Amino acid sequence: MTQHPESPVGHQDMANALRFLAVDAVQKANSGHPGMPMGMADAAAVLFSRFLKFDAAEPRWADRDRFILSAGHGSMLLYGLAYLSGYPDIDIEQIKSFRQFGARTAGHPEYGHLAITETTTGPLGQGIANAVGFALAEKMMAARYGAGIVDHYTYVIAGDGCLMEGMSQEAISLAGHHGLNKLIVLWDDNGICIDGATSKTTSDDQLMRFKASHWDVQAVDGHDPEAVAAALEAARKSATPSMIACRTVIGRGAPTLAGTEKTHGAPLGEKEIAGARAALNWPHAPFDVPAPILAVWRDAGARGRGERLAWQGRLDALGADRKAEFLRVMEGRLPDGWGGVVNAFKKRMSEEKPSVATRKASEMTLDVLVPAIPELVGGSADLTHSNLTIVKGMPAVTPQDASGRYIHWGVREAAMGAAMNGLALHGGFIPYGGTFLVFTDYCRPAIRLSGLMGKRVVYVMTHDSIGLGEDGPTHQPIEHVASLRAMPNVLVFRPADVVETAECWALALENDRRPSVLALSRQNLPTVRTTHTDENLSARGAYVLREAEGGERRATILSTGSEVEIALKAREMLMAKGVPTAVVSMPCWELFDEQPETYRSRILGKGCKSSVRVAIEALGTFGWERYVGRRGAVIGMTGFGASAPAAKLYEHFGITAEAVVAAVEARI
Repeated sequence: MTQHPESPVGHQDMANALRFLAVDAVQKANSGHPGMPMGMADAAAVLFSRFLKFDAAEPRWADRDRFILSAGHGSMLLYGLAYLSGYPDIDIEQIKSFRQFGARTAGHPEYGHLAITETTTGPLGQGIANAVGFALAEKMMAARYGAGIVDHYTYVIAGDGCLMEGMSQEAISLAGHHGLNKLIVLWDDNGICIDGATSKTTSDDQLMRFKASHWDVQAVDGHDPEAVAAALEAARKSATPSMIACRTVIGRGAPTLAGTEKTHGAPLGEKEIAGARAALNWPHAPFDVPAPILAVWRDAGARGRGERLAWQGRLDALGADRKAEFLRVMEGRLPDGWGGVVNAFKKRMSEEKPSVATRKASEMTLDVLVPAIPELVGGSADLTHSNLTIVKGMPAVTPQDASGRYIHWGVREAAMGAAMNGLALHGGFIPYGGTFLVFTDYCRPAIRLSGLMGKRVVYVMTHDSIGLGEDGPTHQPIEHVASLRAMPNVLVFRPADVVETAECWALALENDRRPSVLALSRQNLPTVRTTHTDENLSARGAYVLREAEGGERRATILSTGSEVEIALKAREMLMAKGVPTAVVSMPCWELFDEQPETYRSRILGKGCKSSVRVAIEALGTFGWERYVGRRGAVIGMTGFGASAPAAKLYEHFGITAEAVVAAVEARI
């Protein structure tokens, strides 16, 4: 423990300072979760004062240990640790403002609010799965730059709820398979969930569960600091990931409520708090941490300064180019020249005019991106050769060799999404991962958190409509794109051909503060962009692919992806009937909605008198109404699909050029 020999401050003082900051903050806010911080204060104090490699004065240095509070409802534990350790972006006023509007001390930890917050947690299970991504990133970066530059642990505090969530099994299995020995999970084994004793809902042997997935396991009294310290010391020497079951009492110290669900998610009340202060010998006023105790905590926060400076010396000794490359990838800056590679590829595709599925177009784009962007790492949830997410120059990341660039996630979509968030949060990599679009249902929580955190994660989702054909309605996405478009700060791309696919990939990489979903076709599509432009036309979300001819625009057909081909055919039919018609490709609604009103009106043809707008997309129709207006029409799916060849399905469900023509003629 960090303390001066003559100091009377001991472990219990440090842990109680942490406990009562949580108790007092929750009481003042009249909202929050005091029980977990009260129970895990002992283990957290041991971790931060004796083991965690960090320097509170420089909290984001690259080789710090990562600490993830997977049980995010206990956020005051995290905030108390930050304040006591001396992180510069939090003071006692922030603690007092817990859960208040504008405070950085939100109800659940939010990435970007405070330097100590490595990831946004609260949805249970996400944090432990994020941690697998962090630990995998550490192993992969160490394989690239050596242990002198990358050598740190990822520590997690997880609760019963985290381990009940199904995705935790995916994450535990993945970590064990990859031998992530620098991942250490402290399980708050308090036997309580919101509904009461966990025995109401589970009788799992968690130690055997982790052991079965090739983890080292230990069980200790979570209130015995020496037992916790010994377990951590042993875990750091393990050749496998480690789980330490810390048997604790939720709400420790509360005289009548300790050990019950009543301490989980509500203030204790003044009388109970007074009793806890007496029971734990903490006679100090709310939010008062005596100077000697705070000084010992601040010493703990400064303990890692020497290690940080030594690391900086090793980084400086790498050589200018190697150091610059390390800093570039950790800061998330793209390398010079990559944009020119994409532009040259676009030009070649416009000239060659291939007819390929956009999943194949994505693979072709990756063929040029992967050599140009060394930090780009890919993977798939056991659908590599369907998603077409691997290209030459991407050896697999294996338990024995982490220097590769392709991760076989297995059938673990939930953990894949969360671990990709961890890879992105750790720094050093731009992750992308693939599965079928319909299976975004499995990784939706991770996609949402990618958006909430503003992290550049690319979700390559193929087989994007009824066009996938014979696999039938279980695999045919209907509502999925609309629901993804409804997520804030998520870019959803549905490109029409190989050129748009390259442009959408470029935009996904350029947008470093939001994730992207690439919705890609199974079936072949013709190249519709046959005239090269250096400008990325998809960057404005929508553009006029073919303008009306023979007079003022009377019809505008809006479309995305595989239905742009149909829209172009309908335009030819309408033009032959004397109806000047434009086709607008809309690969990204979100980017289009960000354009100035004048641009949007021009693209949609709002200034054209007696003009109608018809949208066609082989997906659910929700959302299109705001673009077609009251006089317009939307041609799409109103129910589930069926099992049949794609052409038959398009005909059966009326996703045809003839349907577009009929809709236009009925409205002009």
